Amino acid sequence: MEQTKRSKQEWARRYAAFVVILFVIAFGTSLSIRANLGSSPISAPPYVLSMVPGVGLTMGQLTICMHVFFIAAQVALLRRNFERRQWLQIAVSLLFGFYTDLTMWLTGFMQVPQHVSPALGLPLRLAELLLGGAVLAFGIAMEVRCDSLMLAGEGFPLAIARFTGRDFGKVKICTDTLLVSVGVVFMLVYFGRWDWSMVGAGTLISMFYVGMMVRVIAPHITWLDRLLIPKACRRATDTATTTDLWSGHRAVAIARTYGSGGNDVAHAVARQLGWPCYDRQLIDLTACRLGYSPQLVERSEQNIPTARLWEMVMEDSGIPASMNPSKDDAIFVSQSRTIRELAHAGDCVIVGRLAGQTLRDDPHVLRVFVTSGQQSAARRVAARLGLSEEEAARKAARVNTGRANHCRRYTGQQWASPSAYDLVLNTDRLGIGGAAALIVQAVKAMENGRI
Repeated sequence: MEQTKRSKQEWARRYAAFVVILFVIAFGTSLSIRANLGSSPISAPPYVLSMVPGVGLTMGQLTICMHVFFIAAQVALLRRNFERRQWLQIAVSLLFGFYTDLTMWLTGFMQVPQHVSPALGLPLRLAELLLGGAVLAFGIAMEVRCDSLMLAGEGFPLAIARFTGRDFGKVKICTDTLLVSVGVVFMLVYFGRWDWSMVGAGTLISMFYVGMMVRVIAPHITWLDRLLIPKACRRATDTATTTDLWSGHRAVAIARTYGSGGNDVAHAVARQLGWPCYDRQLIDLTACRLGYSPQLVERSEQNIPTARLWEMVMEDSGIPASMNPSKDDAIFVSQSRTIRELAHAGDCVIVGRLAGQTLRDDPHVLRVFVTSGQQSAARRVAARLGLSEEEAARKAARVNTGRANHCRRYTGQQWASPSAYDLVLNTDRLGIGGAAALIVQAVKAMENGRI
């Protein structure tokens, strides 16, 4: 996730790709509107106004007006901190407005007629809404991967987040809600009634569905890098990674369920191998790098509550990580960089922090998952924290959910999936010592080239 300097050729490719990606986003938006179940949140004001008799402006033209307002707001809020290249949002807005009118015309024949019976019409409308949302999510995922410019609709909440110091996800939800509310006000003022085809069930579905689909699609579009990055730049990056990053030092990356004894296993492995074990030290290193308190890092790392996960689903991931001011993202990036440096510096054991996924390209890393039964985990947690077994079981479930959400957020993978690891061990069957012995045996087998 670290940024490298891009050549002019790469920037040209990214801008050219962004022009195509804009069309995909506009097409998905128009297709969703044709379902007649309500527009997406950000399209609600211009779509409702475009339906008002006598307005004389198309939806695309109204979208341009809204985006110009968003750009002016960004400049007013950020002032000198408004990046120069983001002035291109003006051209982006003009092009997106044109694409909006073009795709609304292209999808005109796909609108389900009102006279179709509800038994047939509703499933058709729902299918069209989901298809449009999937196309829109595909476009957003490519926009994030392109990481060049952004639509003014994403730049506006990002500017508010930077100006207020609030988290982008919360601001994005508030601005989306505000835009839907504005659309509702326009609808009631100009039409005097609620029209479900303007703001309806499709609007609510889009708030959740699009973000969910972005996260499903994002891990599968890495092929886009081959189009965005010139071959010479890719070759230089691959060479640097091979020669500078993975120097042949061995590492054991241990993920563990809460209460499984995975930390004890890790320290036992480190003692037997004579290697350092990095666990809570990563918290202090990250806090020092970012200027955060260790307590803040500890609360945020490896832990995304379900409520926060839903918030991130609703925000639809429309901002590249390089532009997102989230503390969670900053902590993850810093820890990933630290983990790479530690693995590069010498043999070591690393506990948690998605180390196995961070070091996935290093052939000298053994990826281990340590787990146990729920009852034994609850007993360990209860004994360590002085809780009842019922309270300990609830805490273990809550922590494991946070770790699984964290993994899904940053890797798109299932945290506890056996396919993500080289070795999966159950301490109920093996004990702490037995699990550690198997890991040491696996490390020695890797040394001898047997696995």
